[in-house]
Amino acid sequence: MDERSQSHATWDCKYHVVFASKYRTKRLYGDVRRELGDLLHRLALQKDCRIEEGHLMPDHVHMLISIPPKYSVSHIVGFLKGKTALYVANKCARKRRYKGYHFWARGYFVSTTGYDEQVVRRYIRNQEKADKASDFADLFNPSY
Repeated sequence: MDERSQSHATWDCKYHVVFASKYRTKRLYGDVRRELGDLLHRLALQKDCRIEEGHLMPDHVHMLISIPPKYSVSHIVGFLKGKTALYVANKCARKRRYKGYHFWARGYFVSTTGYDEQVVRRYIRNQEKADKASDFADLFNPSY
């Protein structure tokens, strides 16, 4: 388990995020593809996020991203899509005839990645046993 912490929270929030280019056109190739990968990692670090895994396909992006609980997923995805769209528009718009800042499609897909259900069920079942074995708070009932 790869937990990270802030001042009052310890967290492990990972999400599988997929977003596509406008009209699913194959725009992510060559120099744009190489630069967007690096840019997405740098932008994620600005918001205390970490891209664990990622792959740029010609018409969409897959990433496993770790997002702190102080940010919503929609905030981070909007930030990443907005900043990369501005970058591509400023760098490549004249060469490739992109219309304004419309590089990414409006929507995105997100799913949480978490513990296996069986692991959580086993943890819940055995929680009382683990607490009794390690917690000596019950001073009036010493029969452990």
